[in-house]
Amino acid sequence: MFKWLRILLVRPRHELVLENLALRQQLAVFKQRYPRPRLKDPDRLFWVLLSRMWRNWRTALHVVQPATVVRWHRQGFKYYWRWKSRGRGRPKIDPEIRHLICRICRANPLWGTPRIHVEMLKLGIEVSEATVSKYMIRHQGPPSQTWQTFLRNHAKEMVSLDFFTVPTATFRILFVFLVLSNDRRQILHCNVTEHPTAQWTGRQLLQAYGQDENPRHLIRDRDAIYGRVFQRQAEVLGLAEVVTAAGCPWQNAYAERVIGSIRRECLDHVVILGERHLKYILSKYIQYYNGTRTHLSLAKDAPDGREIQPKERGRIVSVKRVGGLHHAYCRMAA
Repeated sequence: MFKWLRILLVRPRHELVLENLALRQQLAVFKQRYPRPRLKDPDRLFWVLLSRMWRNWRTALHVVQPATVVRWHRQGFKYYWRWKSRGRGRPKIDPEIRHLICRICRANPLWGTPRIHVEMLKLGIEVSEATVSKYMIRHQGPPSQTWQTFLRNHAKEMVSLDFFTVPTATFRILFVFLVLSNDRRQILHCNVTEHPTAQWTGRQLLQAYGQDENPRHLIRDRDAIYGRVFQRQAEVLGLAEVVTAAGCPWQNAYAERVIGSIRRECLDHVVILGERHLKYILSKYIQYYNGTRTHLSLAKDAPDGREIQPKERGRIVSVKRVGGLHHAYCRMAA
């Protein structure tokens, strides 16, 4: 008892008041109706201010660790300077410029910061190189072109070929051999037979590639019809065969796509009477396909190309294609 009396007489009165205030505040926290006491923002502010006013505040703290109060103070310091610095610093960049930087970076993964910065300056956009570097897309690993770009750059050197069957009115099965240029989706050659052989297929390849400039790669499936005779013919023409995996028609997607178009837009709407009739129908459709039918992958142009006809050429007339299944529209002088 004498010890506590001596402490009360020696300690300054203001420390007793602060200690009493600290203990009362902690009692108020413990009295809250929660499964466990929760400190709110006013409680944190109280202890932060008390730690700045009272040197021995740690002796009266029991509800949390002293390190927690120090952390609250540092966090409040960040909030204070964030509030004080509002409206200052570098001006914000226009969102359209940010989107343009990301767009250029995404479309040109081989470009660095200086190249993109120069391109922005050439477009009349005054922006610093540091800003371009800040908003660039960070690629993981070394930069690489997209598969779409890679395939487009090699499409001129690639052709696809495939067989598909057509039933006749007398329930015979005819085989159609198709050769397609992957560059312009142009059908280079098409022929029909009832009994396909390796020799016949090799002759079709020779007829399709009689030009001076031939593609270098030929995509085909693993059909046994492409025998040794066909392979020798491909070697003579300087074609490197690319054989797709078994049961993977999607690896020869361009040929499969054009066969689907032939069925949907032509053969599903006619009854084939025989081999000569099928050749005639396919020849008419191929003329329409190469010269008139537009493709989304060709910027809505035809494989052989179609010119834009101005209004001065005259009125619009309709020309029947494939016996009237499709129509071509052109301008003709009156």
